[in-house]
Amino acid sequence: MICYDLPASPNARRVRIFIAEKGLEIPTVAVDMAKGENKTAEYLAKNSLGKMPLLELDDGTFISESHAICRYLEEIHPEPPLMGTSPVERAQVEMWNRRIELEILLPLLNVFIHTHEMWKGVHTQIPEWGDICREKTLTSLAWLDGEIAGRDYIANDTYTIADITAQCAIVMGKAVGIRVPEELENVSAWFARVAARPTARA
Repeated sequence: MICYDLPASPNARRVRIFIAEKGLEIPTVAVDMAKGENKTAEYLAKNSLGKMPLLELDDGTFISESHAICRYLEEIHPEPPLMGTSPVERAQVEMWNRRIELEILLPLLNVFIHTHEMWKGVHTQIPEWGDICREKTLTSLAWLDGEIAGRDYIANDTYTIADITAQCAIVMGKAVGIRVPEELENVSAWFARVAARPTARA
């Protein structure tokens, strides 16, 4: 297997952390968007959307989208479980992962795309939309703070893909000046907990 990577991407980071948590060693190839490497005919033949991450299997199959890649790895390497171990747990982890994607990761991505210098000339930027998404992110972090009161991790009592998604979102938020407010003690304690994991710098 080979994983095509974009080091600064939170979605690519999700896959890197997932791989590290599984204790797997999968070779990675960094794709340089600034040089247009993701728009070459060779890369587009692998993923027509020109995005990363992308997992290439030994038989030539390609799997894109970070959650799909993680789902595949969970199926072939179920230990340690990162997506639940029972029908109820799997549904709850999926629920929380999706909530984090929609309520925190997506707004933060919009802040990044619409306000960061990196995306000037790449995407049409609407700074006002970035500001709206900034407020949405802060509102969602306050919501999450209440939801995780009394537990160490987001979906249940173990570290799951929902935690990976949230920690990658928060790390990206720092690039646009969004940090967890000090008064959100539950989220702050959770982030300190997950950031201390050996895999956090994957």
